[in-house]
Amino acid sequence: MRTANPTALQVLMNHIYELHKGVRHMVLFTCNKKYSEQTIRRLESQDIPYLLQPAGQQNLNVYFGRRECLEAIRLIVTRPLNELTPEEDFILGAMLGYNICAQCERFCKRKSRSQGQCDGQCISRN
Repeated sequence: MRTANPTALQVLMNHIYELHKGVRHMVLFTCNKKYSEQTIRRLESQDIPYLLQPAGQQNLNVYFGRRECLEAIRLIVTRPLNELTPEEDFILGAMLGYNICAQCERFCKRKSRSQGQCDGQCISRN
């Protein structure tokens, strides 16, 4: 009898599937540290390059995908994600394939806020 995988590992397997199908070139997978060994084992068994970054006390950020993307991540993500500059945050989101319009809006809000110019309504909608 097969035991059920925790939801986190099911999400990981879906990300790996999308990577193999070419839907993504890079993934950021955040999981509880208790799944780190299983995550690493799965990635290594499929010869998928990865980077690990602590995310608080209980979690781990696992970046995986194309080597050239991970090399850029090594240079950009040198501290916790909440400490990234608006520019670094934008580049990371774009690399992860997040909605580019949403990333532009997020960038403008973060940039304006960092310069003391944002009241939370940075983008006017006509």
